[in-house]
Formats: sequence, C-alpha cells, structure tokens
Amino acid sequence: MPPVREALSRDRVVAAGVAVADTEGLAAVTMRRVAAELDCEAMSLYHHVPSKDALLAALADEAARLVVQEAAAITADDWVDAVRRRCLAARDVMVRHPWAAGLLAAQQQSPPSSWALYEQLVGTLTEAGFDDDLAHRAIHSLGSMVFGFSTELFEPDGGDSTPDPEIMATMAQHMPNLARMAASVVHEVDGALSVCDTRAEFEFTLGLVLDGLERERVRRATA
Repeated sequence: MPPVREALSRDRVVAAGVAVADTEGLAAVTMRRVAAELDCEAMSLYHHVPSKDALLAALADEAARLVVQEAAAITADDWVDAVRRRCLAARDVMVRHPWAAGLLAAQQQSPPSSWALYEQLVGTLTEAGFDDDLAHRAIHSLGSMVFGFSTELFEPDGGDSTPDPEIMATMAQHMPNLARMAASVVHEVDGALSVCDTRAEFEFTLGLVLDGLERERVRRATA
C-alpha cells in the first residue's frame, strides 16, 4: 500500500516557501519551485495562495510571526532591558532567515502578525509610565529595529559588500571625508544583514534610541 500523502494546506505552502528562501534565496521562491518542494503541481498551490505576490506576503507575515513568538518569551523588570532583548531576539530571527529583512521592508502594508508585536511593545511602554504620545513616538523611533534590522537607504536587499574600486577612487578624489571613513571602518561579517547593518551597529543605534526615550520618559514624569 503506498504511503498516505499529507494534505496540502496554506501552512505547508508557507513552510515550503520559507525552506526554499532559506536555502536558495528569496529570488528562488516561485510557485513552481515551492510546488516542487511539496512534490505537487504548481496549480495546486493556487487553492491556498492566489499568486506569487500573495505567497511572498505570507512569507513576510510568517517572519513577523516568528519575531512575535521570540519576543513573547522575553520578560524583564526594566522596560529598556525588555525592549532591547526583544529587538536582539528579533535580530536572531532575521539572521536565521536573511531574506526576511528585505521582504518585510518591501511590504506596503504591515503584515497581520506584526500588530501583536506593536501591542506587546505599547503594553510594555505603558506599564513603564509612557503616555500615549511618547509611546507613539517610541514606535516610530524604533522603526524596523523591533523586527531586528535597520532599514538601509541604499541596500534594502543586502547589496554587494565588495566596494567598487572605481567608485572608491572617485570618492577619494572628490569626497575625502567619506573615503577616509570608508577605508578606516572595519565592518564585521558574522551576524551582518548588509554592509552597514551589522550586529554591533544595530546594538549601538538601539542603545541610543532606548537611552533617549528613557530620558524623555523621566523628563515628562518629573515635569
């Protein structure tokens, strides 16, 4: 008797899409490739996700869900510590799934799962004494850092980490300050999502934002 095949479902389609993205990159995620991963016909997928765009949106939502799952397990007495640890836990998710940061940044609408993360964040801030105005400002100040990455201006998909010699030569001639800085700053490789979005720079920026928000919270409380 042949083995009984597991029924196809949206969850299985999304899981297969994540597996393909993890091993082959986001560009490899097509309906045909995901169907091959599931050992079925591509047309079968359309019963669960209506298009490739819908599949990619589902992958973005799954990435957000994984971040929420990681963050939900973290508690701390101090709000700064709680938010910092949640952001760093979210970054671990992004490092495990390096395609997720660019995909999340490209979404025109917030993935449904992301609202649970914002609800958790606002709850933590409210308990710490933030009023609604400062909590709202905090969300914007933290930006994509609650999802574990920094939005790069020119490298939303990671970019090419190898400097172009011709560009560097031109920069050295016309932009000496930028050229000096680019030559002297050594970027880490491990845990990097792009040339400048390294863990060290992520933690540095996160620390500045959290320290600034704490100073403003104290100022408002004592005003």
